[in-house]
Amino acid sequence: MSARPTAAHRGLRRFRAPAPPPPERCELCGTELVGRHRHLVDTRNRGLACACPPCALLFERPGAGAGQFRTVPDRCLTDPGHRLDEAIWDRLRIPVGVAFLLDNSALGRVVALYPSPAGATESELDPAAWQSVRDATRLAGLLAPDVEALLLHRDDGRTDCHLIPVDLAYELTGLLRLLWRGFDGGAEARAALADFFTEIARRAREPREEAHRP
Repeated sequence: MSARPTAAHRGLRRFRAPAPPPPERCELCGTELVGRHRHLVDTRNRGLACACPPCALLFERPGAGAGQFRTVPDRCLTDPGHRLDEAIWDRLRIPVGVAFLLDNSALGRVVALYPSPAGATESELDPAAWQSVRDATRLAGLLAPDVEALLLHRDDGRTDCHLIPVDLAYELTGLLRLLWRGFDGGAEARAALADFFTEIARRAREPREEAHRP
């Protein structure tokens, strides 16, 4: 007959067994979140907040909460007819092949970010460079401040242009920071980047003529 575990043994088991992670909760009302959920941009503190469906719906209304929180939309758009060439890319002065352009309402200007081993790195964007982007793609005029990003991908002499929710931009940046190895990111990071653009291409649609800012 096996001996009954002592209190000391039971205590050791508590240390060995990992504690279950706490459930994700809406950062506004505290409701437990199940599965994928929406995000809000905190325009005052420049961060993302997880949101339940009612809170996300509430902050879709312009001016709700004095404008501090804005719900991130879920649309993905693409512009296969853009005119973003190598000369325009060079004006952006981005050292890697991926750039996110965001209209930052707190700063009152568009900023350029790109993924790096340190996370999202900001690059100064010359106003003339941004104007050249606006002239080359209709997506620039549809970009909603703070909550959407213009995603540019330069590879093998070709540039792809998409408009995506800003939380996807930060999700990719965080993933690449986690996977980055060596000078160029490594095979795992490149594979994650390829998977990301495959999913964006699957989701993205061309904007209708009546498309407008949300």
